[in-house]
Amino acid sequence: MASIERLGQGRWRARWRDPSGRQKAKTFTHKNLADKYLQGVGMAMQASTYVDPGAGNMSVEVFAAKWISTQGHLKPSTLATYESILGKHVLPRWGSTPLARVAHEDVAAWVSDLIASDLSAATVRYVYRVFSLLLDLAVRSARIPRNPAAGVRLPKVATAEKRFLSHQEVNELAQAAGDYRTAVLMLSYCGLRWGELAGLKVGRVDLMRRRLSVVEAVSEVRGKLIWGTPKSHQIRSVPIPRFLVDDLAVVMAGKAPGDLVFTTRRGAVLRNLNFRRDVFDAAATAAGLEGLTPHELRHTAASLAVSAGANVKAVQRMLGHASAAMTLDVYSGLFDDDLDGVAERLDAGARVYSVCTDAPVVPLNAESAGR
Repeated sequence: MASIERLGQGRWRARWRDPSGRQKAKTFTHKNLADKYLQGVGMAMQASTYVDPGAGNMSVEVFAAKWISTQGHLKPSTLATYESILGKHVLPRWGSTPLARVAHEDVAAWVSDLIASDLSAATVRYVYRVFSLLLDLAVRSARIPRNPAAGVRLPKVATAEKRFLSHQEVNELAQAAGDYRTAVLMLSYCGLRWGELAGLKVGRVDLMRRRLSVVEAVSEVRGKLIWGTPKSHQIRSVPIPRFLVDDLAVVMAGKAPGDLVFTTRRGAVLRNLNFRRDVFDAAATAAGLEGLTPHELRHTAASLAVSAGANVKAVQRMLGHASAAMTLDVYSGLFDDDLDGVAERLDAGARVYSVCTDAPVVPLNAESAGR
């Protein structure tokens, strides 16, 4: 199934047949190199890891277009981010490189260059992830035998300290937001993401049951509004605090079920950047909370819920996290008081038992131990 022939001085041709029976050939400068190559081909076929040597000649840029075309499952905003990363960071370095020529040490050097630039550690990890996902598809497509980006050491992301507002701070911020007071309270007490608040429709709010259904969200991609499901496609029911019911009733008065609950003063969809520029940033400054972002009100909602006695599962459901483990990863510090409470309840239970039991508590000593 394999052979080596001499073509002339310093030229040897190795021939073999691939798993489909097609004949393949590769030229070498020394016979021992051809022998070694054919041994590797044989072992790869036995391990079902054989890759056609010509399949990896496709450039990263050409394959990147194929990879992007397979990402239809992503949300438009995520897809736009992937495309931006390819254009800014991946293709300038790797675009003309054949897939088979992407070496592990070169990827490691590239990551080091990214770290040395002005990019944050989180951005470096994101850029690396996009390139690695592209190479994963190249492996599954049998263009390269393994992912050369695997195992590259990445910078650690310092966990940013989250900002949690008190009830008083939320109230002062809401008052400073003027006509958008209720919107600020919804973000702070219901834990909605910005796109979920901006996409909330009247028909999704049940004031009698004090529940709202989060089934869609709106995002802005390259200036265009995109409607879709919430992040991670987690449709959920969120409780509405009783004090917000009357405020919401006023905001929704006269609106049809398909109308948006919150809009601009001209009735258009709220856009995050415009809202921050026109309303939120000034309100935050006025409330003494300069630098605050709307997303930090989602953290505040989690904090206020936990302080009110909500357990991790309830917080997970309110925020729409994929799992309780994710909620704990993000907000583990908020549940420290819960751990103290567990210890106190265990202590109280043990004390009650020792008081109520009829049997006296006798210390164990050497004499009693020998009986």
